[in-house]
Amino acid sequence: FFLLPVHAAEDPNSKTKHNSNSIGIFTMSIAPRAAKKPRTSKSPPSALISAINDDIPVPETTSLDYVNLTSHTDTFGVDPIPISWGHPDPSIRGPVICTVRHSSQRNAIGAHSGSYCIYTGLAVAAGKLNPDYLPNLKLTSPVFNIGPHSSWSDPKKIASIDPFGHLTTDVYGGYLNKGFDIRPTIAVTKAHIDLPETREAVAAGRLVPDGKILLAGGQSIVSKAAIEPVWYLPEIARRFGCTETMLRQSIFRMTNGMYPELITRPDIKIFLPPIGGLTIYIWGDPDTIPDEDIELTCRVHDECNGSDVFGSDICTCRPYLTHAIEECIKTAQRGGAGVVIYFRKEGRSLGEVTKYLVYNTRKRQEGGDSAENYFNCTEQVAGVQDTRFQALMPDPLHFLGVTRIHNFISMSDMKVREMSNSLLKCCVLIPFRQNITFCFLCNVLKYNAIVNTGIEIVNRVEIPKELVPDDAQVEITAKVYHGYNAGKAYQHIDEKELKKTVGREYAYGKPEEKKKNVVENVVKNVVE
Repeated sequence: FFLLPVHAAEDPNSKTKHNSNSIGIFTMSIAPRAAKKPRTSKSPPSALISAINDDIPVPETTSLDYVNLTSHTDTFGVDPIPISWGHPDPSIRGPVICTVRHSSQRNAIGAHSGSYCIYTGLAVAAGKLNPDYLPNLKLTSPVFNIGPHSSWSDPKKIASIDPFGHLTTDVYGGYLNKGFDIRPTIAVTKAHIDLPETREAVAAGRLVPDGKILLAGGQSIVSKAAIEPVWYLPEIARRFGCTETMLRQSIFRMTNGMYPELITRPDIKIFLPPIGGLTIYIWGDPDTIPDEDIELTCRVHDECNGSDVFGSDICTCRPYLTHAIEECIKTAQRGGAGVVIYFRKEGRSLGEVTKYLVYNTRKRQEGGDSAENYFNCTEQVAGVQDTRFQALMPDPLHFLGVTRIHNFISMSDMKVREMSNSLLKCCVLIPFRQNITFCFLCNVLKYNAIVNTGIEIVNRVEIPKELVPDDAQVEITAKVYHGYNAGKAYQHIDEKELKKTVGREYAYGKPEEKKKNVVENVVKNVVE
């Protein structure tokens, strides 16, 4: 037991009063524990439901009036529910438990909802959310089927999401009935998408409404799935070519010690990181996706709030996204399926603040926003050109059962088809210009990461030149010159074109001038 100071007396509505200097001993209601199953069970997948339910431990409910420290493996009462990642039978694989009600039985580090878990804490602190509240999940089951697929039991194909995350009420109903608080990490639903670019495509005759995939008003009908990241740390480490210990230490260090259990709880192999998740949008019948003989069009897109939502024209993100949606709709109308996977990796996973700082650097540098120095500006600000490492990117494709992509909407270099399956060898074999090795390699590896996990890519679909905004010519010129594949429309780009391509100028002024004005204004306000 841990002894901690309790200050519950500060809450006038609290039913339990404590002296502000008192010591509280953490308590929990403990029922007799059922025999625990081993981490790797040999029970047949066809085991009777009753037998499975009998093997489910009784939940130990944490009293939220006190703080329980379960930060070490040998702490009294710590007994996480076993989980055997990669087992095809969900009852043997075990549920991911990362809620606050079962701290001693929790088998994952972190919290649900990614970075939004902080807002949950605020809601509790503000008295708006009862921390003992259990969600009613009876009507939340998926509205269309996904899986199961053979890839779900292969950690080399799925290690960053829980493939059973949308089936919580179905496959872990026994746990829920016994009182466990288990939350879905995937939600599956349907929607109508209304984009002005789609309406424009209808008006121009590029898209024809059929009343099924595309409505007369330009709305398209989609199936979609929102996914929170769930990491299996041993496989994540393997993909990044480091030890699990190094991975844990690096994350612990770079989050300023936010998750001490990464260091102290090596027995817990699951981590719910505080990062954005992803959303899968599907046009057409999702059941056709695993069929290699039925056409599949796909784009893997990384979030760009400025362009995707607000239409900023400094990059090609929204044009590429809407072009992909148009191609997905066409494919679905031909009897196939279209898939857009939208990752929350703002600013190459460096964040929007860093991205805007890079924009300022690009516009203020000597000679203006030039394609020649496009990649260098990011590294100058962030110390790295890209952190969207593609090692985890193919997982949602395997979640859908994808084995062949007929049309891949991407700028990744097709030459990687000829590369060795070894990522290390790729680093050696690709000839790079100037100082763009890392960023180019990351984009190439978007394609390479997919094909190396057993997914075939047949065709590459380029973005039409007329869809690229004027100020985005800097970006696409730099990318194509340094090896990105943008199709025949950009084959003319050479060193001369690179040097002469410059973006729009803004009246930013020099940093020194801005700093002087800010200081003068501050001094003036203080005097007044």
